[in-house]
Amino acid sequence: MAKKQDTDSRHFDVILSPHITEKSTLLSENNAVVFKVAGGASKPEIKAAVEALFDRKVKAVNTIVTKGKSKRWKGKTYRRSDVKKAIVTLAEGQDPIDITEGVG
Repeated sequence: MAKKQDTDSRHFDVILSPHITEKSTLLSENNAVVFKVAGGASKPEIKAAVEALFDRKVKAVNTIVTKGKSKRWKGKTYRRSDVKKAIVTLAEGQDPIDITEGVG
């Protein structure tokens, strides 16, 4: 297991929720997990948060910002919010993160 870090409230502000799609499920076969993260979160902050919350060693963090779409509803236009996602690859030999269970 990874070195146990102190869980801080800022770690919960960085990792917002798991992102569950078909593509993210396929990534889990390659020891990777996808999370929705805060818009201002950096890669080292995301790595520290995952290591502290889930007690796993992180190999790499890749981030993606999905721009919000312009939509129409009842004739009025609105814009969806931008979403930042992080693909977190775990180190070899680490147990996969079970996103259906609660955070420790």
